[in-house]
Amino acid sequence: MYVNYMKTIKERYLKLGYQPYRWFHAGEDPAPFTPLYKKIEECRLGLLSTSGAYSLGQSAYHYKDDSSLRSIEKNCSTEDIRFSHITENYLENPRKDPNCILPLGQLLRMEKEGKIGELADQVFSCMGGIYSQRKVLEDIAPNVYSRFLSQEVDVALLVPM
Repeated sequence: MYVNYMKTIKERYLKLGYQPYRWFHAGEDPAPFTPLYKKIEECRLGLLSTSGAYSLGQSAYHYKDDSSLRSIEKNCSTEDIRFSHITENYLENPRKDPNCILPLGQLLRMEKEGKIGELADQVFSCMGGIYSQRKVLEDIAPNVYSRFLSQEVDVALLVPM
């Protein structure tokens, strides 16, 4: 089934009382390329999913610019992963198999096989449907960065929804 994502998001935000969405433009210069300073097989990998994932016992996300983060143990069972997101209609497959958007199983396998050094003990999730660019730039990004630094993450994987 084809879903016009842009139209769906626009309609959802209008129903929630927001003004029409203004797409973020980061500027004209691309972000600088930063090469890894060690082999990926030696790196600690951080993970951020914008899927609204949380683990059993944690609070679900609410829909009005919820800029909070959830820490999820890397060994969390897929049966204990839950989702709440402003774009609920895109969660059918993740609810069947959380690994399609929070790839803990795949990353733990890569860790065991020596393809990555290790997955950080805590992975993170946020509800990616944030209308406020200010909240993303001033709250979410610095919070994720700080948490990655505290776990001595060398490289991070962003899995957008």
